[in-house]
Amino acid sequence: MDNNGALRIAVFPWLAFGHMLPFLQLSKSLAMRGHRISFLATPRNIQRLPKIPPHLAPLIDFASMPLPKVEGLPENAEATPDLPKDQVQYLKVAFDRLGGALESFLDEASPKPDWIILDFACHWVPKLASMFGVPCAFFSVFAAPFLAFWRPSESISRGGDNVLEELTAPPKGISFETSVAFRLHEARRVIRGYVNNASGVCDADRLLLTVEGCKVVAPRSCWELHSDWLCYLQELYGKPVIPVGLLPPATDDGGAGVDATSRESNNALRWLDKQAPGSVVYAAFGSETVLSTEMLHELAFGLELSQVPFLWVIRKPVDIADEGREILPEGFEDRTRDRGVIAMGWIDQLEVLAHASVGGCLTHSGWSSVIESLQLGHPLIMLPFIVDQGIIARVMEERRIGIEVPRNEEDGSFNREELAKAIRLVMVEEEGNQFRSKARDLKEIFADKDYHERYVDEFILCLRNQKED
Repeated sequence: MDNNGALRIAVFPWLAFGHMLPFLQLSKSLAMRGHRISFLATPRNIQRLPKIPPHLAPLIDFASMPLPKVEGLPENAEATPDLPKDQVQYLKVAFDRLGGALESFLDEASPKPDWIILDFACHWVPKLASMFGVPCAFFSVFAAPFLAFWRPSESISRGGDNVLEELTAPPKGISFETSVAFRLHEARRVIRGYVNNASGVCDADRLLLTVEGCKVVAPRSCWELHSDWLCYLQELYGKPVIPVGLLPPATDDGGAGVDATSRESNNALRWLDKQAPGSVVYAAFGSETVLSTEMLHELAFGLELSQVPFLWVIRKPVDIADEGREILPEGFEDRTRDRGVIAMGWIDQLEVLAHASVGGCLTHSGWSSVIESLQLGHPLIMLPFIVDQGIIARVMEERRIGIEVPRNEEDGSFNREELAKAIRLVMVEEEGNQFRSKARDLKEIFADKDYHERYVDEFILCLRNQKED
């Protein structure tokens, strides 16, 4: 700790932009208070992150940690969007081999960091950090409800046929009323998180070992949304659980963050300028979701059937070299040209969400995207695809902030008619007023930067107190 009371903090996110960007947002909030931040990341990821504002640049240092070469990991693949899903396990192998680089960083650091703030994948860091007398805190980019569903892998392997039944019900020991749980098709995928991959450590054990090795757990949550879940985690972990707030990004930060395509953004904004206020549904599914052609077609037909103006962002799949527009249904763009626009790749999401023409979001329910949507007061049409998204969608639906698109319990499929019905309900029908009104009310919480900064103040106070203990 500096003489002026400023902390020296190293932050170490997992190699996904849905993790690195919230870690960067937290870093900026800490630096705004005069604390010195070392952001640990690989060279290519550092280049792709948003620039630090000039007034904070002296307080945030990027520590470059070259990623070791690993068999099965393509050249220059340093983040999850660079890879097909089946190769992400090799990224974890390389990530786990950053121990030497971290040890060198800690050995050379003078003075040593007061804390290392870790991501879920950093199960090996607390033991290494303890050799240098540096405590660790776990910053969870996952919302508090999702954390409540994870348990040690051996309990799953012993569970047999009861595992799916357990995952499709609220966690045991919950003392409050909720129906939030995984769907059957999600639970079958979640179980894969309990199976060892090429790194030798399953995702569930990564998370729980990280929690075990850290003195503080800090979810990206707030008491107003997740009070019951936060209290449950406190009992479950037996250590301080201190929410850091929602860390809503400033609308001038650049929502896309990485590889933003200005041409696509400009085209989209020009089109939005011509639409009626609140009339457009913004459809986007994040950096991790690569849809099958069948799902992409069903989405397209659902948007078409809804008759609601739309702006749809499609991420080019990593295994398709061309622009990919031919993966859309034949004639779709011609039939919807007068009321819809498609953007390929990345656009400035926050700038789009802030546009007066946007009135709702068709979303995968990634936590960062939900926060960005609700800080602008937009109700949600939710179509979750991976990991935590289903839990987030059900929590939001319980709060009447939006509606989840119905899906087949067995295989997770959805159809165009149900999708169109959900879009129209949230966007135009009188029954959807409840969702639109609730989203507008919650905007006061999600968009209140000062309110969330107070959460960061509480987190810093906890770090100081835990350090002294």
